[in-house]
Amino acid sequence: MTARDTPLAADPLAGHRIADAPFYQSAGAEADWFETACRQHLPVLLKGPTGCGKTRFVEYMAWRMGLPLIQVACNDDTSAADLTGRHLLDANGTYWADGPLTLAARHGAICYLDEIVEARPDATVVI
Repeated sequence: MTARDTPLAADPLAGHRIADAPFYQSAGAEADWFETACRQHLPVLLKGPTGCGKTRFVEYMAWRMGLPLIQVACNDDTSAADLTGRHLLDANGTYWADGPLTLAARHGAICYLDEIVEARPDATVVI
């Protein structure tokens, strides 16, 4: 079985849908601001200390808006190709495999790049 034959090929976002509502306690109008930014196709930067709820907020918003959520834990090894995709080789030849950023853009998902400041400079340029 090749990567092209996997069950995810039929629905590449099958594993990225949030079925149950995550608990999130609103602190103000942040949910409305997030939805407005998404409707206008604007990026959102969430900044705050570790454990303050950034990830939970994004999970909640993906559920609330009915959008798949692709999460990427960035680190100092995260490259542009890790985000956008790359050509791969299998028994049938070379094929393109979307990275998480490309996958999200193609299918209208939210792509949450956790700790993007830790990624290599070439990764931040593609954003």
